Amino acid sequence: MTALRMILTGLVVAALAACSPAKAPPAPSGQTEIRFATDWRAQAEQGGFYQALATGEYAKRGLKVTILQGGPAVNVPQLLASGAVDLGMGSNSFIALNLAAENAPVKAVAAFMQKDPQVLIAHPDQGIKSLADMKGRPILLADASVTAFWVWLKSKYGFTDDQVRKYNYSSAPFLADPKAIQQGYVTSEPFTIEKEGGFKPAVFLLADEGYPGYAAMVLAPNSLIAKDPKAVRAFVEASAAGWASYLNGDARPGDALILKDNPEMTQALLDQARTKMKAYGLVEAGDAKTGGLGIMTDARWADFFKVASSQGVFAKDLDVRKAYDLQFVRPKAP
Repeated sequence: MTALRMILTGLVVAALAACSPAKAPPAPSGQTEIRFATDWRAQAEQGGFYQALATGEYAKRGLKVTILQGGPAVNVPQLLASGAVDLGMGSNSFIALNLAAENAPVKAVAAFMQKDPQVLIAHPDQGIKSLADMKGRPILLADASVTAFWVWLKSKYGFTDDQVRKYNYSSAPFLADPKAIQQGYVTSEPFTIEKEGGFKPAVFLLADEGYPGYAAMVLAPNSLIAKDPKAVRAFVEASAAGWASYLNGDARPGDALILKDNPEMTQALLDQARTKMKAYGLVEAGDAKTGGLGIMTDARWADFFKVASSQGVFAKDLDVRKAYDLQFVRPKAP
């Protein structure tokens, strides 16, 4: 199955119902209602959005925002395409390019992680000192990953599809097999593996090895961009303020909303994730240092597209600019 079909199909009826406009109260007079769907259950990797909601950053810009948490059955692009939500969270750059390839009327309008948090995790005693050492070894990958960052790994390191083993978001197979390698987020799985397995795993952040993708993107339908660009800009600006506050201020308001939405989350996991987001510069590094949080550039998108198209994922004549819109991460016109 292609990455596109994996992203644009498979949405269950329950997920649509959970994101129905009927679930959110009407916006107060003078406010614009925005239903924002995240890409997974509430967690620190969405902390800036929750912080912006909790601290009133959206409200002070005239928005009535409802955050609808995702999960394994929630397909954000499909929710956007059906009109069930107004804005959504894109996990990686492949999603936006897949939408462009399908001529779907949705674009990325901001990227709040300059570094994709994707990592590969190995046991510490297997002689794996770099990503290159993983060639030929079994790697546990989710289906969506095979048509996403795995493409880059094959291109750069010569990895082959016979290395792939199925990953079902449980670290039990990895813990049981010292030779296994598994995918994860630098902010999540290494912590739980250390806690459950009693050892510190070897962790390799793909972004620090040159993987050029964005993460934690805001996706907006073209219709909303055209109809109400002020609301889109307000959401992006408020989210940037939320991320700055969540990482560098008092994160308790955002954490409280996360814990309310996702009772399985723990404060310890939130705390260490926030520490790692800062330590690795996921949100604040790179272009964000000079361009501000949420920044995207033509150059980064071109670099990512070059890698993906060279592996045949996208046609080389695809107009990559159909995947994103930079107007909301630039300063307002005077």
